[in-house]
Amino acid sequence: MTRVVPGASGRHDAAVSAVDVLVPARAVFHPVVDLGTGTVVAVEAHAGPPAPAGPPPRVDPVSEDLRRAAEAARAAADLRTPLPLQIGLRAETLAFGDPVLAELHQGFAGAGRRPQEIIICVTGGFPPAQRAPVTAALSGLRRAGYLVGLGGVGAAHAPLDLLADGASYLLKLDPGLARRAPAEPRRSALVASLVELAHRLETHVLAPGLETGDQVLHLRQLGVRLVQGPALAPPEWRPGMPITVPVAARGAPDPRERLDLGPRVSEFTLPGVTMPHTATAGEVLDALNAETGITSIVLVDERQRPRATVDRTRFLLRLSGAYGHALHAHRPAVRLADAPRPVPRTVPAVAALRAAGQEDDRVYDDLVVVDELGRCLGIVRVADLIRGLSP
Repeated sequence: MTRVVPGASGRHDAAVSAVDVLVPARAVFHPVVDLGTGTVVAVEAHAGPPAPAGPPPRVDPVSEDLRRAAEAARAAADLRTPLPLQIGLRAETLAFGDPVLAELHQGFAGAGRRPQEIIICVTGGFPPAQRAPVTAALSGLRRAGYLVGLGGVGAAHAPLDLLADGASYLLKLDPGLARRAPAEPRRSALVASLVELAHRLETHVLAPGLETGDQVLHLRQLGVRLVQGPALAPPEWRPGMPITVPVAARGAPDPRERLDLGPRVSEFTLPGVTMPHTATAGEVLDALNAETGITSIVLVDERQRPRATVDRTRFLLRLSGAYGHALHAHRPAVRLADAPRPVPRTVPAVAALRAAGQEDDRVYDDLVVVDELGRCLGIVRVADLIRGLSP
C-alpha cells in the first residue's frame, strides 16, 4: 500500500522546465524522505562528469571530488530548493586538510549555501595512514557548522570508533545491505544492530537505494526513519515533484518501539530550513511555497545561531489578510516571526516536550535544536515527540 505525497501546487512543471533549461544532465537529485511525516526533509545532489571536449584529460581525484561537490550545490541552487543538501565527499579528499576545506567552503558559498544547510556524507576506505588527518578534517567541518555523515556503513571499511570521534549527524547504510535486509535475516540483524548503535550515539540512520515498498516497510520496522530510493521517487525526480511513501497495513507493529527509555532529543531532530535573519517576508513565502512539507523556517544570524522562527501556518495567515502581502512582502520576515525555542541536542526528549508545553499558544511550534555553541542543528516537531514518547 502506498500514498502519494504531492509537491507544492504549480511547482511540478516549473521544476521540470528548470531541469530542461538549467541542468539537463549535469546533476541528479534524490529526496531524503522522513517516514515519520511522509515529507522530504533534504535533497541529495550528485554532479556528473564535465562535458567532453577533446580527448579525456588526466583527472586529479581530489580536484574532481571538489568540482563535483560545488557543481552539485550550484545545480541545486538553479532549482531554488530551500531544503538542506546532502553531498558526498571522499575521505581521501578530506585527508588533504585545510586547503581542501577552504576550497570546499568557497565552492558552497559561491552556490549561495551556508554550512548549516549542507550534510557532507563522507565515504571511502579510511586507510590507517589517513586516519588522523581525516578525523581532523571532520572536526573542522563540524566547527564550521556543517552536518557530517558517514556513508557505506555496514559494508565499507569505516572504523567503528570513528563514529564516536566524529560525532556524526548521519549514518548512511550501504545500499546493498539495506536492500537485502528484508530477505536475509543475518543482514537484517546487522541493520538492526546499526540502528541501535546510532540510537545510543544520538545520531540518525539513512537507508538509501530502496527499490520496493516491502524494503521500505521492513527498514522502518527496524527503526530506520530516513530513506531514499526508486521506491519513493523516480530517477527524474526534482525538488517540488511528488514522492510515493509506502504505508504499512493496519495492525502492523509500531516500528519505533524501544527496549529502553529516555531517548535524547537528537533522535527526533530533522534537518531544518534556515534563512538569514535579514530575509524578507517575500523570500520566506517563496521558500514555503517551494516545499509544502516545510513546517517552519529558522532565521539565523551570521554565526548560524537562531534569531527567530517562522511558523508556516501563522505566517501564511498573516500574509493572507487584507493587504497582507503588500504590507509585508518587502519588509523583514522577522517582523512576522516568533522568538526561537532552542533546546540542546543532548537533553532528554521528555524534557523538550515539557518545554514545548510551557507556552499555551505555541505548544505545537517546532523546537530548534542547537549545539554546544548555540548553532542551529535542525528542528524537532512536537508531534514526533508525542508519538515517540507515547506508550
